[in-house]
This record gives sequence, C-alpha cells and structure tokens, in this order.
Amino acid sequence: MAGYNALPLELLAEEFAKLPGIGLKTAQRLAYFMISRPEEEVQAFADAMIAAKRDIHYCPCCQNLTDQDLCAICSDPDRDQATICVVEGPKDVSALERTGEYRGVYHVLHGLISPIDGVTPDKLRIRELLGRIRSGDVKEVIMATNPTVEGDATAMYLAQLLEPLGIRVSRLAFGLPVGGTLEYADEVTLYKALENRTAM
Repeated sequence: MAGYNALPLELLAEEFAKLPGIGLKTAQRLAYFMISRPEEEVQAFADAMIAAKRDIHYCPCCQNLTDQDLCAICSDPDRDQATICVVEGPKDVSALERTGEYRGVYHVLHGLISPIDGVTPDKLRIRELLGRIRSGDVKEVIMATNPTVEGDATAMYLAQLLEPLGIRVSRLAFGLPVGGTLEYADEVTLYKALENRTAM
C-alpha cells in the first residue's frame, strides 16, 4: 500500500486494484497506460465514469440499470408484460437479450440467496418482484438463475413464495450446449440433459 507521500501513479494503481478481477500487476499496467495517454483522453475517461455514476440508476419496475425514468424494455409496448424472467444481475439481461428470442420483461434480483456469504432474501429485490406480481396481470415467472447451489436455492425459494399466488413458475432448462459432445460433458450436465429432454 502506498503511504502518505505516495506518488500519484501509485495512488492511481491502488484505485485500479480495487476493481474486481484486477491484481496489483494489472493495476500498475493500467496506471502506466493512463498516464501515457493524452490528457483529453484521460479526461473523457473520467467524465464517462462520473456520468455513469451520476445518471445510471435502478429501473423502478424491473430493477435493471437504466439512465431513463423507466428502462427501454419495461417501456416497450411490444414486450409481454405478463411474463417476467427473473435473473441474478444486469449482465444476465444482456445475455438473454442477445438471443433475440425472449419477448417478455425481466426482474433483476441483484444477487442470489447465500447464507454463508450473508446474503439473505431481504437483501435481494424480492419485495419489488412480489409488488409487481400483485399489482399486475402476470401469468408466468421464469426462473433464470444460474444452475448453482445459490441459483437453485433462490429459484426454489421464489417458487414457494409464488405458489399461493396461482402463477405459473418455470425454470430454464439446462443440459448439453449446442455443438457439445457427450464424451466431454460432466455427469451433472448429462444428468440435466436427460432430465430436461423433450419430445421429437
């Protein structure tokens, strides 16, 4: 750690090192890169960070990130408001949108239930999801959390909460990736592929 009289370069490297997935060596490389750029480029970079922090907020409906009053998906009249796809984070929305196939709306939890990490249901955006369902005409909720212990636990918890509301709750199918081969698939993937098989 840099001391009181640390050079600006060391302080900059320390700030980069606070980013997820950035180690000390990478942070130093980024710091050296930034000071090698023209001042106007560095200023544009700083302005972009400040603008993002200032202008981006949670959509009051789906909890996704947006710079509008309501995000583009929630405000799109062509989206099916009766189908809500529940995801862990904003990156999952982007991944599903890239398929171009899903025409419903989303709800972003901003995490998964994980008692060992101190993440309990009250720390997720579950209350907002229940509010949407109770005040709207929702017919189906799709659980699109990852097939992990935390993802499965969160999906099961939500399914139990929604059961008394009489709404169809479904889960994304998991199995073999397109182009994959049985030889290299692990046992859990093969089991899920068998479990989620469909008629031909």
